[in-house]
Amino acid sequence: MCGITGWVSFETDLTQRREVLDAMTETMACRGPDDSGTWLAPHAALGHRRLAIIDLPGGRQPMSVATPAGEVAMVYSGEAYNFAELRRELESKGHTFRTDSDTEVVLHGYLEWGEPVAEHLNGMYAFAIWDARDDELVMIRDRMGIKPFYYYPTRDGVLFGSEPKAILANPVAKRIVDADGLRELFSFTKQPGWSLWHGMSEVEPGTIVRVGRDGLRTRTYWKLEAREHTDDRDTTVARVRELMTDIVHRQLVADVPRCVLLSGGLDSSAITGLAAARLREEGEQLRTFSVDFVGQEENFKPDEMRDTPDAPFIRDVAKLVGSAHQDVVLDPAALTDPAVRRAVLAARDIPVGLGDMDTSLYLLFKAIRAESTVALSGESADEVFGGYRWFHDGTARTADTFPWLAFRTGAHDRGGLLPRDVQSRLDLEGYIADQYRTALAQVEHLDGASALERRMREVCHLHLTRMVRALLDRKDRASMAVGLEVRVPFCDHRLVEYVYNTPWSLKTFDGREKSLLRHATRHVLPQSVVDRVKSPYPSTQDPGYAAALQQQAKEVLASPDDPVFALVDRAWVTGAVGQDPATMPSRTRHGLDRLLDLHHWLDLRRPELRI
Repeated sequence: MCGITGWVSFETDLTQRREVLDAMTETMACRGPDDSGTWLAPHAALGHRRLAIIDLPGGRQPMSVATPAGEVAMVYSGEAYNFAELRRELESKGHTFRTDSDTEVVLHGYLEWGEPVAEHLNGMYAFAIWDARDDELVMIRDRMGIKPFYYYPTRDGVLFGSEPKAILANPVAKRIVDADGLRELFSFTKQPGWSLWHGMSEVEPGTIVRVGRDGLRTRTYWKLEAREHTDDRDTTVARVRELMTDIVHRQLVADVPRCVLLSGGLDSSAITGLAAARLREEGEQLRTFSVDFVGQEENFKPDEMRDTPDAPFIRDVAKLVGSAHQDVVLDPAALTDPAVRRAVLAARDIPVGLGDMDTSLYLLFKAIRAESTVALSGESADEVFGGYRWFHDGTARTADTFPWLAFRTGAHDRGGLLPRDVQSRLDLEGYIADQYRTALAQVEHLDGASALERRMREVCHLHLTRMVRALLDRKDRASMAVGLEVRVPFCDHRLVEYVYNTPWSLKTFDGREKSLLRHATRHVLPQSVVDRVKSPYPSTQDPGYAAALQQQAKEVLASPDDPVFALVDRAWVTGAVGQDPATMPSRTRHGLDRLLDLHHWLDLRRPELRI
């Protein structure tokens, strides 16, 4: 796992601009604390920061191969879990290798197959190849968008990087945020290709972008397709079990310490059980980690999203599988520390406003990094198997909008704290409606499907092409900010394709959410987890958290010229800081978190706002 960046300019001698490339590369030191490298040619410059996971001494980058027609150089981030099989195949075709790294396998795969190398890979990856044979840059991103990848077209080429901060370190890139960027920031529709920064885009998942002297071209090499599912229930459950077992085994491969993120829910517990069984076969004990809050279990109160605290279920799983478990317990002071908030914002590049769910994730990963370098996560199971509560809420799933926006959690303020004139200019409801229509138009249907099956295919497609990408980005940024590689087994494209095409009636055959996953993995789960109702990532219920937010918001209010009030209504903040923190609605707490995120982000990134 690493950070990549680069610059292609067909009118500049980039061998004379090393200092700029070094500055771009250095922005991602946290993503790659183990090594740094650069490669320069007259019209292409590549930078790399390395987190060593496989072949610790041999996987240095940028990596290049000299061919009779010109050099081919690559910077690569991620893991190809099938690299051993691909290496054997390439060796049979005459390729020779100098290292044991998966990076070299991907590079030789490109030499053998060209850009279709992406279709041979199983894993998470974002990589860029400068092919001097054609004077072209080739950028390729994994199918689900697990690894981030951004680019910024210029007058005579392109800038790219794992994160926007790498691109913004180049003086060619302008730090402009316009109305289009803000609309998505406050809407949470996850528009494909969106970047907050004007002129910058994501390389979309499952996409190849080529940049040459004649401009930029894109090609989609993978997308969700509707296919007939012919397996019966038992066969389907068995196939999910087979896939899950193979995926977890593949993703445990590493030359560094590994662990699993355990929340006590079905998703993480299934990964934990399968991983523990595998490591026992190898004579190794699994390490597990979880996050909790001071007094959460003792004082827990059920709410609209969470019926039970995590801790009892975590203990049941750890006892059953015999893992070496560690709880990372946080208090309001740690969760509201402005330095931690700024570290999260520096990592994420955008002021999302998720508050303690962001800071706790960052602090959890920071604690894990002291013990392990690779962690497996249950992220994305809800999108794949249909686990969120709004999948099963009739009003939300039939609403004429994104189901997660229709479900009344109070977490989405739809820009309610924006000044009225800004709300009017952004027209968030109109933007959301446009995005929703655009998203539905991408869904393929099978002939003869019932109205319910058609709608649930749409709902699943929305989650797998929209929501999941936002959550994957969140997890990548928080983990890589501390040099931790988090792997997401539920995003293996084989599993995604198979489960996506199972009928909704099969996904819910036992009258519960995630029926297929529950039955496929119940052999490694305690009964308490098998019976547990879906509970999302934890959030503190301590009123001390809201009180600390109010105090920090008062300090912002005390500065009459704070630039945040271009985006936040001062009267709204004044009202929020006067509420009783013990009875504060979640919508208000969310708004205060967003205020503070915007306040610190504006100071960190200094954007030019064009609303």
